[in-house]
Amino acid sequence: MPARPYWFRAKRYGWGWGLPLTWQGWFVLALFFALVLVGAVVLLPALGQLAFVAWCTVLCVLLVGICWIKGEPPAWRWGRK
Repeated sequence: MPARPYWFRAKRYGWGWGLPLTWQGWFVLALFFALVLVGAVVLLPALGQLAFVAWCTVLCVLLVGICWIKGEPPAWRWGRK
């Protein structure tokens, strides 16, 4: 059985993930930005900055979780070997 492709590639320099590799990764990233925008339009006027910051924090934790599960294993990188 072939290995599942990673949705997000590891960054070349530093720790974490870079741009998506697959359509699923691009969908997750687009959904993240769309939900941030929805929060800015809906939460900021109705509930204020604290609610918006909480919303963005939850979205960021979810995005990092998805990257952790579906991305290349994170490690500190100093460029190509």
